[in-house]
Amino acid sequence: MKMHQNDSVSSSLLESLLAGAHFHHANLKLVFEQAGLDPHILEDHNRLHLDQVGPLLRSLWLEMGDEASGFLSRPLKLGVFSMMCHALITSGNLRRGLLRSARFIELLSDDLSLELKETGDEAHFIIHYTNPHNLDQTFFVTSLFVIWIRLSCWLIEQPMMLERIQFKFPKPAYSEEFSLMFPCRHSFSQSSNRVVFNKRLLSIPIQQDSETLTTFLHNAPESLLTQFRSDISLTAQIRRLLLHRNGMQTEIENMSFESVSSELNMTTHTLRRRLKDEGNSFQEIKDSIRRDRAMELLDKPTLMLHDIAVQLGFSEPAAFNRAFKKWTGLTPGQYREASK
Repeated sequence: MKMHQNDSVSSSLLESLLAGAHFHHANLKLVFEQAGLDPHILEDHNRLHLDQVGPLLRSLWLEMGDEASGFLSRPLKLGVFSMMCHALITSGNLRRGLLRSARFIELLSDDLSLELKETGDEAHFIIHYTNPHNLDQTFFVTSLFVIWIRLSCWLIEQPMMLERIQFKFPKPAYSEEFSLMFPCRHSFSQSSNRVVFNKRLLSIPIQQDSETLTTFLHNAPESLLTQFRSDISLTAQIRRLLLHRNGMQTEIENMSFESVSSELNMTTHTLRRRLKDEGNSFQEIKDSIRRDRAMELLDKPTLMLHDIAVQLGFSEPAAFNRAFKKWTGLTPGQYREASK
């Protein structure tokens, strides 16, 4: 099976998955064998195809009787995720769905909780994890984001344009994997685990029902692992294309819709229609990059706010101030102070 980064997972990331199993002395030889895998497959730094990761996860959960793979004080019994999905499928829209899933997890674990915050134009989905066994938490936290992002996309039947994602754990040696999984700015050694996206997505009605949920769960965990692949949505492709302009905001702002459609080998009509199907627009993608760039510059304390406004293409600092407060609910100065 030919391996590509966009359809496989690195052995290093999967070694992190097994940290809980090692701690609890699970029979990993049996786990790999029941998954149809060589027990030594990760030792030679092999990548595992996503078609192999699904059976490995299923075998691990079955052996440990724990859908949290040993990372919590108490196991999440088999069937927890399924019951949570049944609880949220009737919640009406994504906002209520995420809040209901947070309440569900709160009832089951003292070590893990989920939080949804809204500020300005942004929604922050935060994962609080106490790491009771002091394990390598890279895979566990990453997989939680993968699961909830994938589940959210499925519920509303459209990709989510992520603004940024941050992790409490240190930057791993295989950090390039995160650029594939999350096509947005990602940072490590932060004060919280959170992913940020436009809060308008929260009001989108849930498009699924009990019948489609049955199929989705029947295909789990494979149906949830697709986020480990490189995001191939058109929105993500355009975002990457713009970001490859050396991060220069002037180049990004000057790039026309026509030039983007040409680079993607499609007509402007097709590009506009497909973006609409994904729930985004070309201007929203450009605005998302501009907002992200603003935060990156504000993290540099030596830069004056006036100079940042100029770099971002604003005619005056006051216009930058208004735009930033609309985006985040904070002025640039308040954001810089809070980030210290």
